[in-house]
Amino acid sequence: MPESLKTKLMRWGFNLFPAYCSTGARITYVASDFREVRIRLPLSWQTRNYVGTIFGGSMYAAVDPVYMLMLIMNLGKDYVVWDKSACINFKKPGRTALIARFLIDGNELDLIKRELEHARNIDRTYHVDLTDEQGTVHASVEKVVYIKKKEKSGIE
Repeated sequence: MPESLKTKLMRWGFNLFPAYCSTGARITYVASDFREVRIRLPLSWQTRNYVGTIFGGSMYAAVDPVYMLMLIMNLGKDYVVWDKSACINFKKPGRTALIARFLIDGNELDLIKRELEHARNIDRTYHVDLTDEQGTVHASVEKVVYIKKKEKSGIE
């Protein structure tokens, strides 16, 4: 699915946002429905650690906000979405640029809405890998996201 003008502008703005651009990563693609996002983390002076590979903190920071933002954009203003926890498993040193692809499908969004009809809040777990251009996994990240339907205030 191609990017829309809205998602291109969001991507550009996010890449300029100091908290994200300081990670050294760049968002390279945002689907027009916000259900797919791709990032690229180069090996550069900004991301290189003491031993010359990509700093683990840069790897985590590059992927940290993505699932939360995708869910916010897809669920809308009637839901509270927060990152709750994360775990990163380093598999191989990053000696070249790494990429990650985040996906959320419509079935997942429907399931979240159905579960919140019967529960006050839920936690959803998502996985993403940082890979090199050949597809070799260098780090795997597990994100737990808290989701709650906002309560109606009664004031209309």
